[in-house]
Amino acid sequence: MAVKLTKAQKKIAYDAKLCRLLDNYTQILVVAADNVGSNQLQNIRQGLRGDSIVLMGKNTMMKRSVKLHAESTGNNAFLNLVPLLVGNVGLIFTKGDVKEVSEVVAKYKVGAPARVGLIAPIDVVVPPGNTGLDPSQTSFFQVLNIPTKINKGTVEIITPVELIRKGEKVGSSEAALLSKLAIRPFSYGLVVVSVYDNGSVFSPAVLNLTDDDLVNMFANGVSMVSSLSLAISYPTIAAALHMFANSYKNVLAVAVVTEYSFPEADEVKEFLKDPSKFAVAVVAATATDSAPAAAKEEEKKEEPEESDDDMGFSLFD
Repeated sequence: MAVKLTKAQKKIAYDAKLCRLLDNYTQILVVAADNVGSNQLQNIRQGLRGDSIVLMGKNTMMKRSVKLHAESTGNNAFLNLVPLLVGNVGLIFTKGDVKEVSEVVAKYKVGAPARVGLIAPIDVVVPPGNTGLDPSQTSFFQVLNIPTKINKGTVEIITPVELIRKGEKVGSSEAALLSKLAIRPFSYGLVVVSVYDNGSVFSPAVLNLTDDDLVNMFANGVSMVSSLSLAISYPTIAAALHMFANSYKNVLAVAVVTEYSFPEADEVKEFLKDPSKFAVAVVAATATDSAPAAAKEEEKKEEPEESDDDMGFSLFD
């Protein structure tokens, strides 16, 4: 027969377990567990079995254990978890890929009816069609301003109706109607609200970033640094290329209006004196480039004739 632990012993055991997990795992998902049942939670644990552990508990106990463990180990990075332990939350400790774990958790959502007083997480729209309810229920639909008609002895909804908006409380009439129509509009499961990774805390939205997103963000950052550097004349690696180009233009401009010169400036000065020389050079270069291409085309055209001569006879020989 198993010995029943006292309340104090349970706290000690829970504290030891949480501290052990903090030592062994550097990645933690903080998940909201509103409206998640015990059976659903057990299915999630089974789905994550392998390299992830789900730990639920009272926020006060978790905060206390985290603070004491941070103090005893001298690792203050654990304290970043404390502000996240608000509301009905749990912890998923993992050594696997955080994104894959969050995707597995998202799969275990269960449909739920709209209960009275519940805050709607999404908009609820009743679709048009036959409800299967008898005509005596017409007055019930009229109370909710839902247009209906009688079709083949049953009530039929004519147009789609937005019954509940996101963020609104579910009323008794709305809950009763959805129950009559056998509509379970809501789905609940563990929702990742924050990610802890070796002391750093970030939003789960970061997990959805692709390599292209990261490249674009980096490019935008470099562009902003470059623009700022040029605006305040502060040298940075990002702006170095533009600064060299601008400096070269300035030196070239000085050389053009003064007697000072260097090889690159000589070409510019010659162009300014007689632009027609460069126009002739460009035309000549274009003609030179096009000549080999034309010769190749002529060779291709002549190839079939040469092959006929090599045969030594024709169709009429």
